Amino acid sequence: MVWQLQFQNCSSPLNDIQKIKQLLGRVALNDRAAFRELYSLTSPKLFGICLRLLKDRAEAEDALQEVYVKIWHRAGSFSQRGMSPISWLAAVTRNHAIDILRARKPQTDELGEGKDVEAPDISPEKAAVLASEGRRIDECMGELDPQHALAVRQAYIEGHSYEELAQQLDVPLNTVRTWLRRSLIKLRDCLER
Repeated sequence: MVWQLQFQNCSSPLNDIQKIKQLLGRVALNDRAAFRELYSLTSPKLFGICLRLLKDRAEAEDALQEVYVKIWHRAGSFSQRGMSPISWLAAVTRNHAIDILRARKPQTDELGEGKDVEAPDISPEKAAVLASEGRRIDECMGELDPQHALAVRQAYIEGHSYEELAQQLDVPLNTVRTWLRRSLIKLRDCLER
């Protein structure tokens, strides 16, 4: 009997996902009570993302507040096609934290004010080998379907997440995973020839 009562009081992750979807819909209609509830449900997870990326508690707290301002303004753009609401919230948070990290990087000097930088010790032979390998990779990428090649570049060179690619390419998340896995196999086979 006690077990049944405890089991009934536990919320399942599926119920939380449905609740967050509903809350995002209400937030899109400027429902402040729904926004407060969404904040209390999701802020620990989103704060964890900010803290992990920014590595500074005060900066993570500020970033979290800015993230929720974005969520308030963008809740209407949340699409339920293929992306869970927590993934969408995490993507908004991650992207904002990355923007902060990029803004942290020192601005480069003007071209005329550049400092002398020694060229790395690369022999002409090594430079030729690197250039040759670069051409081989480009040739192999050219053998891929253009959309698959774009997905590979964005995932492995530009650092986009699978969720971001799925949303950008307007395909299901598992399709992106399949494209990337098959494309990497094709690239490996091409490079081994």
